[in-house]
Amino acid sequence: MNETVLITGASSGIGLELAKCFAADQANLVLVARNTAAMETLAAELRREHKIEIHVLTADLSRPESPQMIFDELKGRGISVDVLVNNAGFGLHGGFAELPLDRQLEIIQVNVAALVALTGLFLPGMVQRKRGGILNIGSVAGFLPGPNMAVYCATKAFVQSFTEAVAEELINTGVTVTACCPGATDTNFGKIARGQKQRKTNISKMSAEAVAGCAHADFRGGKIVSIPGFGNRLLIFLFRFLPRWIPRKAFKFYNRMNEE
Repeated sequence: MNETVLITGASSGIGLELAKCFAADQANLVLVARNTAAMETLAAELRREHKIEIHVLTADLSRPESPQMIFDELKGRGISVDVLVNNAGFGLHGGFAELPLDRQLEIIQVNVAALVALTGLFLPGMVQRKRGGILNIGSVAGFLPGPNMAVYCATKAFVQSFTEAVAEELINTGVTVTACCPGATDTNFGKIARGQKQRKTNISKMSAEAVAGCAHADFRGGKIVSIPGFGNRLLIFLFRFLPRWIPRKAFKFYNRMNEE
């Protein structure tokens, strides 16, 4: 039987490209996001190209009840999830004291609480079946404190630590866990994070397709930490040898320099 892969945030960006990667593996898919129309369009395309089974679930992971709703819905349909891809996430740009607290708490709900809840709901079945895996989308931002994106960077640090710890717990169980930590990527992330603000300088970005391809390959290869792009790998390597205040100040300077 084909494996079943659940992907959150599957309507655009990295999540959409990951859906294409797993579809090429002939995996059946469960697509989860808020944008039903975009997911239905993607599902129709992938069904036509790969002759696979695809389920579309509309859910808002900023709502605490959504992970249980997703789990119960799939259980009711008799669908077992073999691979969970926790891709959904967002951030906001601005000082912590200046941004709306409710929106910052939503970042924690989506990036951390929903990820942990979905992992806790689907992982026991994988362990029982002695096969499967989890792919969490983290960020280079998880390796450093990020002034003017304080909550986002903190959530990605959690994702990194949580993923590595659970991966170590699951050695020799037949279940693998991978954290993919991309840097700047050409997605809608920046538009959501900055709202009407625009960066004054352009930065090099990887395509969502390239990031997804790297994440997919490293997950299939059983890597615990996947960092797409040589420049991102070099940056994280350098962070390990620098005093914490240097990347902190650099992050702050870069964000302030690009404010309008």
